[in-house]
Amino acid sequence: MTNTLYRESIMEHYRNPRNYGKLENPDLEYLGENLSCGDSLRFTLKMKKEKLDEIRFTGEACAISKAAASMLSEKILGIFIEDIMKIRKDDILKMLNIEIGPVRMKCALLPLESIQTAIRGKNDKSA
Repeated sequence: MTNTLYRESIMEHYRNPRNYGKLENPDLEYLGENLSCGDSLRFTLKMKKEKLDEIRFTGEACAISKAAASMLSEKILGIFIEDIMKIRKDDILKMLNIEIGPVRMKCALLPLESIQTAIRGKNDKSA
């Protein structure tokens, strides 16, 4: 029963993703792609005082990728960039709360890797 509820939550985020769309004049933008399955998600972010002020994403992706992007976008909105960089694979798996096999792991982690890559890129430019 519990596993069914979590699967329903993933499908709800897939069908009605939170923070879906594109920001005008973002501070950061990154296109994350999973070439093994064809997932492609573009993230646009705005920062304010080292916090994530706004986030949006668009693209075509499987249920796991899109749901992970939706859930993660809700989780990180308004938190410090340094805390976003501390999020790891286990945090994403806990958030999704279903068993993810090795083939789907890239799908689940695509949003996190994309957002962290965008942030690292910003930090690399300011160095």
